[in-house]
Order: sequence, then C-alpha cells, then structure tokens
Amino acid sequence: MLSTITRGTNYIGGTWAAAIGETFEDRNPANTGELLGVFPRSGILEVEGAVAAARAAFQGWKRESRIRRAEYLDAFVQLVKRDQEELAQLLSMESSKCIAEARADIVEGIHAAQYWFGRARTEWGEVLASEIPEKDVFIHRKPKGVVAAVAPWNFPFAIPLWLICPSLVEGNTVVFKPAEETPLIGQRLVEYFDEVGLPPGVLNLVQGYGEEAGWPLVTHPDVDVVLFTGSAEVGARIKEACARDYRKYCVCEMGGKNAMIVFDDADFDLAVNAAVISAFRTTGQRCVSAERILVQRGIFDRFVDAFVERARKIRIGDPLDEATFMGPLVSDAGVEKFEYYCRLAVEEGATVHLDGGRLEDGEYAGGYFVRPFVYTMEHDPKARVLREEVFGPHVGIIPFDDLDEAARIYNDSEYGFALSVCSRDYRTIRAAREACDFGVGYVNLPTIGAEVHLPFGGLKKSGTGMPSAAGLLEAVTHKVSWTVNHADEIKLAQGLKADLS
Repeated sequence: MLSTITRGTNYIGGTWAAAIGETFEDRNPANTGELLGVFPRSGILEVEGAVAAARAAFQGWKRESRIRRAEYLDAFVQLVKRDQEELAQLLSMESSKCIAEARADIVEGIHAAQYWFGRARTEWGEVLASEIPEKDVFIHRKPKGVVAAVAPWNFPFAIPLWLICPSLVEGNTVVFKPAEETPLIGQRLVEYFDEVGLPPGVLNLVQGYGEEAGWPLVTHPDVDVVLFTGSAEVGARIKEACARDYRKYCVCEMGGKNAMIVFDDADFDLAVNAAVISAFRTTGQRCVSAERILVQRGIFDRFVDAFVERARKIRIGDPLDEATFMGPLVSDAGVEKFEYYCRLAVEEGATVHLDGGRLEDGEYAGGYFVRPFVYTMEHDPKARVLREEVFGPHVGIIPFDDLDEAARIYNDSEYGFALSVCSRDYRTIRAAREACDFGVGYVNLPTIGAEVHLPFGGLKKSGTGMPSAAGLLEAVTHKVSWTVNHADEIKLAQGLKADLS
C-alpha cells in the first residue's frame, strides 16, 4: 500500500502544474478502497498550453544532434533501473497487472528506450544512383513536428515509450496523455525525463479523460502526428478527424479478436498451455489476447477438457502476490462488459464450460475480480460473441476440419491482429501463415510476447500496422530527396533538355 497519496500534476513547458479546475481519483482495481492519487481533470485550456509549449520547443530540438537527443534516453534508462522494482509495484497496483507482468512492462519500456538510443548511431538516410552520373541523390529524414501520444492503461509504461522514444530521437516534440486509469505511472515516466534535464517543452504531460483532454489534443490544428493505442471505436474517430486535416498523420492500434489454431499433430501439452496463456494473461486485457481457440476435430474434446481443467485451477487474486496468475479487471465498466458478453454467448447458443461471473467475497471484496468464462460452439458468422472484442478472460473454443476451414474461420473477423499456429508440420504452418490475415504471428507459442524491434500492428479494424517501437520511424519522420549536381552545366533526368535557346 502506498504510504502517501500522489497529488498529480500536468507537465507543460518544463513546469509541473497542479490542477486548475476539477480532479479525478486513481484507485487500485484490486481494492477500490485504496486511493492511489488525485490528478488534474484537464481540458482544452491545458491542451492548448501543452501544444503551444511543444511547438515552441520544436525548432530548437530538431536542430539538436540526433545522437545527443538519444543520449537523454540512455540517462532515462539508468534512472528507471534504479527504481525498477518500485515502479513495477506501482504499475501492478494501478493497472491490475500481476506483478510478474508489471515487471515485464517496465523491462519492455527499458528495451524501447535502449533500442532508440542504439538507433541514433546507425544508418539514417540513403544514397541512391541517379540517371545522371554527375549527380548524387540522397534520401534524408526530417521530423514532422508536434506528436500527440495517447497511450492505453494495459501497458502504461511500455507503450508510451514505444511512442515517445522514436518521436524524440527523430527530432519531434511530444504531448503525452496517459490513460485515465493509469495516471500515476504516466506521471512517474515523465518525472524521469524531467530529472535527466530534457529541455522544456520537448515532452509535455496532460492528464485527464479521453473526451475532455484526449480529443482536443488529437484534433488540435497544431498537432502534426497522432499516435494512438486503444479501442477500435475511438481509433476510427481519430482516423476520420485526421483525414479532414491535410497536415495531420495518424497511427492507430485498435485491438483484435485474435485466435490460436491448434492442429491434430500439435504438441498437446504445449498447445494447451499456450492457449491458457493467450486467453488469460493480463486477465485477457491485451490487444493480442486470444478470445478464440480453433481446434481440429480429432483432438477437440480432449483439448476442451484439458483447457477447462487448467483454466479452473488458475490462481485469481491480489496482483502483488507472486502466486497470482490472473488479477482483476481494470474497472467496473470492464466487468459489466465482460458479464454482458457472457450472457450474449448463452443467448447465441454456446455451450458453457466455465461460467465466469464476478468474485466479490473474502479476498475479492472491493475489487474488480471475475472468473474465466469458457465456452464451445460451432463457428457461426452471425454470432457477435465470436466477432466482437471482449477484453477480458472470455474465450470460445471452435472446432474445424481442415486448414482451409481454419483459415476461413480465422479471417471471418473485422480484426486482423495476432495469430498462433500449433503444429509439427512445417507445410501446415507455412500454409496457415499465407492463408490468414494477421499482423503478429507465432508458431507453437501463445499470441503474446512481442519484442520492441519487431513489427507490431494489425490489419483491418486492428489498425494501420506499425505502432511498434521500431515501426514508428515511418510515422514520425518524412523522407525528402536531395539531389546534388556536380557538373558545370544543368543535366536533367528523362532526357529533358536544359537549353534555353
């Protein structure tokens, strides 16, 4: 338990600013009686100040050496490592993540910063051949300007750093809005950048709710790039708004209805374990969690029995307990959504094997705890429960006959994010890779476990395919061509004459 309640602030133009109006409370999802902090409920006034500070800092920051910009990230990492376990404890209390996953979240954030620190001294532009031998042709990258980084609560340390690190190293300035569920970790992250002496205005923090602070930020006319991770509904609104502004570019990662495909020849125990991890790690609150498990009919009944047995034994409890596998959902709204989809599954004809539901007695009193919900049903293209993202420990097990049917079921979704294939046959694995529409794929592994230097993003309703730490280079810079003539006369490509007579 925290010894003191955090009095949250915004960070604008290098100055920590207390709330000038209303505030909101930050409470522990495992024990809602525990108040973690009180934070500014910011609005358009604070957003205007933060964007103005970022715009004012942009010209000076982009003229700074790329290597020097990256060195701030190295200094940041050293401070984070100093407080690593303390940060993990705070993250676990605030976000509902089990302590082991909270530690991994901090490590992933460290990796993102280290990756971009290293990138500063690697190749940056390109030199190409010209049609004209006396010409040198260069491709140079330039920063786009002010970046709005709107981050989710389920990875409240790692994902903000995916967004912030490439933006800063490439010479952009940033306005960061954490999720309202995790303002404390968002503030701590920015405190480290302040401690290492990042110039005023280069990174700004605005706390608050999505509609009141996030929406004015992403639609602000002086924001050049929007980086967003969150729901498909909000992401769609952001993309529409950015499309109406000729200057604005956006990258949105927006969830999934992911699936594992388990073939008859799979290593059975490995496949069952991978499925349990895919469905129930982070209490199913990952954009790559598997809410569908597709199992070939030859092992279907056996797989269902084994999966349900292991799911039934999952330790649900205090996220700070090292023995806990599944903590609470993050909010009461998350519980209500989970319970709605449990009822919907029954209405749509599912056979229920584990009935889910809220846990409220004993150690669960005062928290947002639920049991896993596991059902089986034949694939039905009209079943909403098989198509809509639940974002909780809610999983359907679906039989299939052959690879073609498995691919059709997998692709019968508006989303296209994560895929796992469990098989010993390399031909089957390759065929599934080619037949399925996904952005992040695994073989004989869970649907989770992405690394910062790999592409991470989905297709279709899942997003634009490049919100990973590595992939965002393309979003926060624009390429310019730079052609230099070394001849004593003008020589043009395509045979165009330069003679004015």
